Amino acid sequence: MKKSLVALAALAVAGVASAQSSVTLFGVVDASISGYSSTARDERATVFPNAFGIPVYLNQGSVKTSRRELGNSGYNSSRIGFRGTEDLGGGLAASFWLEAPITNDDGQRGISTFARRSTVSLSGGFGEIRLGRDYTPTFWNDTVFDPFGTNGVGTNLISTANDAFNTFNGTAPATVPGVPNVGTSNYVRASNTIGYFLPPNLGGFYGQFQYGFSEKTKYSSGIYTPDVANNSRQGRYVGGRFGYANGPLDVALAYGSSTVGDQYYVGTTTKVNTLNLGASYDFGPVKLFGELSKAKNKIDYEVTPLLGGRPDVDLTGYLLGVTVPVGAGLIRASWSHVKYDYNQPYNPFVVNNADPKANKIALGYVHNLSKRTALYATIARVSNKNGAGLTVGGPAFYNNAAGAFTPKSSTGYDFGIRHAF
Repeated sequence: MKKSLVALAALAVAGVASAQSSVTLFGVVDASISGYSSTARDERATVFPNAFGIPVYLNQGSVKTSRRELGNSGYNSSRIGFRGTEDLGGGLAASFWLEAPITNDDGQRGISTFARRSTVSLSGGFGEIRLGRDYTPTFWNDTVFDPFGTNGVGTNLISTANDAFNTFNGTAPATVPGVPNVGTSNYVRASNTIGYFLPPNLGGFYGQFQYGFSEKTKYSSGIYTPDVANNSRQGRYVGGRFGYANGPLDVALAYGSSTVGDQYYVGTTTKVNTLNLGASYDFGPVKLFGELSKAKNKIDYEVTPLLGGRPDVDLTGYLLGVTVPVGAGLIRASWSHVKYDYNQPYNPFVVNNADPKANKIALGYVHNLSKRTALYATIARVSNKNGAGLTVGGPAFYNNAAGAFTPKSSTGYDFGIRHAF
């Protein structure tokens, strides 16, 4: 019975594919042997028994958390998707794009959700109008101008830090095994969006605008609004990107504003505003990459508190990268840096009052066996200072209930194979 059902399903899919010749099945299967190691250290000095009443303390040294695994998406994100286009005549076309993340290492995640992209579009001489879940304009700069494409242990720190920086306030939606949560952030992708893309015939200039609905219920009289946090404006997104690509040069400026939280009765709205500029230039023997990113977490008050409210939190990031083609291979390298600024006044009585910051270096090599299949290797290291806790991936830094341990270094590697179809 099961075999009959499978056969019927296969015939149905084949019938649809033949009836709609413009529909394309595509995907990537990427598997890697990956390792991660993160070290946290107790930086407090040992205090021996004394006659001065100073509490005795024994330094606890350092703790390393590590893991080896068979992972996925070390070079390109594993995925499977369907896309298609219909020519409507007169220069108009309708299209769709449904793309699902997959975890080919364990098979846990498959076509249970099109969380990577789910859009329908209308395009023509005016450009393209796109509806659905899609990449945000600001994330495009993070991934396009990263030699590692924000995949694997080589992912730049701008992307890693901003991903956490843009997390929605409050409790995340319940996790369903095999199904990614799409309601936790608007950093990489935004849901419920209307997007507009400029036409491609503008002499190298390109651009897009995107607006994402929060889809929160509004009450005709505010007094009936439930007293629940993040139920009025959280989830809204607005952003845009404008760039120029011609020959070896590609440069783009992007801005996005994501509403990550709100308190209706308190009268506050929390937003993360991101501005970034990225560029690349291909000299032939070498291609250079760079990005500057500025993000700000701010609270807008309907009535400003007497003491001024919580200061803004700034996140600044820099990225420099390079790729060098070598025969059938490609050498990749990058350096990235991020710094947090809590805009707090200097306090000489507080130890380690400096702003948290981190540096990362990554080095990799890709060897193309064909146009669709490649072997790759990547190594990376993150150095944290002043309490920053960024990793290359894998397990988090160890800490105990007393908070005695400070994140220090994180290292990792990916050795894998990628096949695209």
